[in-house]
Amino acid sequence: MRRFLLCAFLALLPVVATAENMPASQKPAAQNAVPAPRLVEPHLHVARSGNASRPRVALTFDACMGKADERILSTLVRERISATIFVTARWLRNNPQSVAIFLQNLDLFELENHGQNHVPAVDVPVLIYGIAAAGSPEAVRQEVAGGADAMLAAGFSAPRWFRGSTAKYDPSAIRQIRDMGYRVAGYSLNGDGGSLLGADVTEKRIAAARDGDVVLAHINQPTHAAGEGVARALVALKRRGVEFVRLSDVDGMGDDDTTQ
Repeated sequence: MRRFLLCAFLALLPVVATAENMPASQKPAAQNAVPAPRLVEPHLHVARSGNASRPRVALTFDACMGKADERILSTLVRERISATIFVTARWLRNNPQSVAIFLQNLDLFELENHGQNHVPAVDVPVLIYGIAAAGSPEAVRQEVAGGADAMLAAGFSAPRWFRGSTAKYDPSAIRQIRDMGYRVAGYSLNGDGGSLLGADVTEKRIAAARDGDVVLAHINQPTHAAGEGVARALVALKRRGVEFVRLSDVDGMGDDDTTQ
């Protein structure tokens, strides 16, 4: 009798919810969450000159959004310094005067693809430096293709290199971008810390570039102090006798299967 009463009492108690007996739709979010992707930030070098008095450096600039930094652009044109510029569709729309300067100086500038809306080229949902990634293979494809379409519409040649926002990727997105016909542009020297460094630090970093370095800096932050440091470093590199090359001029060697 006691056993019967105990069983009846237990039957009246609320069922304790566990992961095992919960419907899938009610399980804790952590159990349904997509695993965090393995992100890589690829390096890239260009073939070295092997000449200590004339080191070879590839200057690359990201034009993400906002306006053009005339301190940098005017120095490149005045000093006749070659560079590769990665542009987004957003930046192209907002800077027709600078676009015209690039088109008038195609002997100096190689224009390449920085995407449509400046979202990280990662094919699962994740935040990178607070920026939401593309989040799916379809969105990665649109980011890349949309940037290329905007470049063609602006009068530039079809791009051959792609660099995504934040310069971080997951391996499957790299494979997808490569299958679209692009090489993925990493870098070996972060020149301006996302345009957040001071002028003196930026100048020192870029001016110390070595043979084979691919320098990453930004040409879209005219109000940041870093731009002044970039402009001064360009002149310093020229005085050192640096050979400035674009990514299309020499072989580039990247890791994480970005250029092979």
